[in-house]
Amino acid sequence: MAEIVQLFTALDAGEPMVSHESVEAVSGGLVGDRYLRGTGHYAPYDGCEVTLVASEALAHIREQFGIDLFDGRHRRNVVLRGIDPEDLLETTVKIGAAELRGTRRRPPCAHVERVAREEGVARALGEQRGGVCATVVSPGNIRVGDDVEIAEPDPRSMGQAIADRLSRDDG
Repeated sequence: MAEIVQLFTALDAGEPMVSHESVEAVSGGLVGDRYLRGTGHYAPYDGCEVTLVASEALAHIREQFGIDLFDGRHRRNVVLRGIDPEDLLETTVKIGAAELRGTRRRPPCAHVERVAREEGVARALGEQRGGVCATVVSPGNIRVGDDVEIAEPDPRSMGQAIADRLSRDDG
C-alpha cells in the first residue's frame, strides 16, 4: 500500500521547506505554501498547486549521489512511499480527505540547486526523480501516514481495462 511519509510547505520563494504532520489541501494548493499564496519562484507562470516525489527516489539520490534530501531541500510538498509519482499522471488519487490529480512531470531546475545550497541536486533529481505536479480536485486534510488510493485511473489504464474485459467476454 502506498502512503504519505513526509509533508512540506514553504511560505515564500527561496524559504526553507517546513515539515508538517498534516496540511490542508484547498482549491489552488496547500495552506501555507508559497504557490497557493502566489509567492513561489515560478508563480504565476509555472507553479504547481502540489508537488509529489517518491521517497524511493530520495533514497536512491542519497545512496548514489551522497546527497540527503529528506530534509525537504528537494522542494516538493508530498513525499510518497510505495508508488511512483509518474504513475499518477492523469490519475486522481485520494490522500486522506483530499483528492489530487497528477498533471505533469516536475523536473528539477537550477533554482532548486541554489536554494538547496548543494551542488549536484538538480542533476541527482534528474528527469526521472523530480516528481510530478498535481492539482487539488477535492479539498481536505492530508496527514503523514495517510494511504494513497487511486480514485480514478488515468484514461489509458481505464481504456485498457475495458478492452481487456471486452476481449475476455468475446472469447
